Amino acid sequence: MVMMDGSLDAEKIAAYFKGKSILVTGATGFLGKILVEKILRVQPDVRKIYLLVRAIDADSAKQRVEAEVTDAELFCLLREKHGKGGFELFVDEKIVPLAGDVIFENMGLDAPMLEELAKEVDIIVNGAATTNFYERYDVALDVNVMGVKYLCQFAKKCANLKMLLHVSTAFAAGDREGLIMEKPFKKGETLKEGTYLDIDAELRLVGDVKKELLHDGSGDHDKTERKAMKELGLQRSRHFGWSNTYVFTKAMGEMMLGQLHGAIPAVILRPSIITSIFRDPVPGWMQGTRTIDSIIIGYAKQNLSCFLADLELTMDVIPGDMVANAMMAAMVAHSGEEGAEVMYHTTSSLRNPAPYGVLYESGRRHFYENPRLGKDGRVIPTKEMHFFKTIASFHLYMLVKYKLPLEILHLVNLLLCGLFSQLYEDLNRKYKFVVHLVDVYGPFAFFRGCFDDMNLERLRLTMAAASPEEDLFNFDPKTIDWKEYFYKIHIPGILKYVLK
Repeated sequence: MVMMDGSLDAEKIAAYFKGKSILVTGATGFLGKILVEKILRVQPDVRKIYLLVRAIDADSAKQRVEAEVTDAELFCLLREKHGKGGFELFVDEKIVPLAGDVIFENMGLDAPMLEELAKEVDIIVNGAATTNFYERYDVALDVNVMGVKYLCQFAKKCANLKMLLHVSTAFAAGDREGLIMEKPFKKGETLKEGTYLDIDAELRLVGDVKKELLHDGSGDHDKTERKAMKELGLQRSRHFGWSNTYVFTKAMGEMMLGQLHGAIPAVILRPSIITSIFRDPVPGWMQGTRTIDSIIIGYAKQNLSCFLADLELTMDVIPGDMVANAMMAAMVAHSGEEGAEVMYHTTSSLRNPAPYGVLYESGRRHFYENPRLGKDGRVIPTKEMHFFKTIASFHLYMLVKYKLPLEILHLVNLLLCGLFSQLYEDLNRKYKFVVHLVDVYGPFAFFRGCFDDMNLERLRLTMAAASPEEDLFNFDPKTIDWKEYFYKIHIPGILKYVLK
């Protein structure tokens, strides 16, 4: 057992995973891939990494893992080390794809496989989540809450389990101001005074609403149910003090883990906005669109002329490789600590805050020095963006700049038999794009909280001193120069891996 008062270094962390069997959920996601690659790279003698993926059978699971995990450019260093044929053999030996889903009891696995896993697994990493801010309430509850319940139930069947690490989100803490402590949510806790959260009651509510919709029988049932479930998620989130369904159900997942993990050592990791890889194996590598990246993408395409943001406020971001490094260090530090429940904020706002202005200036600098070309080969001129510090000023601008001209153009278009249809469609699309972005990401732009990371700092202090260049498990945000990172690594990464 490695206690927190012991010292850790890269050699000890890597050695810990030798001969271990690890079950990972959410491995097709951005962070899951980074973790799997890192374990395989630093410890080729890991016994097995079981990857639970949604698939109809074993062959489909294998194909999905190849297509969505190991074929990624992220695994380039391992490919170079083993050679093409050797890499495939290595992956086949170490990675075991499992066709299943966390939303089912026993993860949808058959009894023989479940029995084998219960004997073999040393570590469980739960990275499975639906991250859609406005997800259907039933879907978000299934994945982000019931998934935790079923994993805890399975964990208690594992004979040799040393650790259950659960990935939450820093923003589960809600839209608070001031210092937010590393403290998981307890049963019934909410962000709104006078309310008590009963997870079972929420599950029953979803079932009741679905029954009502079924008996109603009007129109397109699937469409009606989808809309009703999305609205219910937002309504319940805001009733208890959260801004959206994603962060609300992630907080509920923490509650579920707290209730059920029992003697099993549990670590909850709360990353903030996870950005592209800082250092290894591929600086700038990323998958999908991070929260802040929609602004960069809109700016790159020049179809985003304004946004709701205070450039002086801090955006809490952390590179994906640092999150994976912290995960591995935490697993080692708390392995076998019976009954432990530890929370880590993997964040930057306290140690090395990055204001939104740094991202904007880095993007501006990048696109002025490296202008994008349109389909016709011509340079897309880089224009300035307007930022609004209040919702009222933003809505006034949108009304004058877009909404009124759109209404006038719509009338003219009707009078002239659709002569300006294309112009109207283009303007309307831009208007809807900006309004959607602000609706989804606006709350982050005005987030005034600061995440305390004292627990993570203590973990960092147990690490043997090494230079940032040599530190294989660096997760210290103070080692990042945000201007250089955004300009040289993150923005080029967006253009290469997201915009392609």
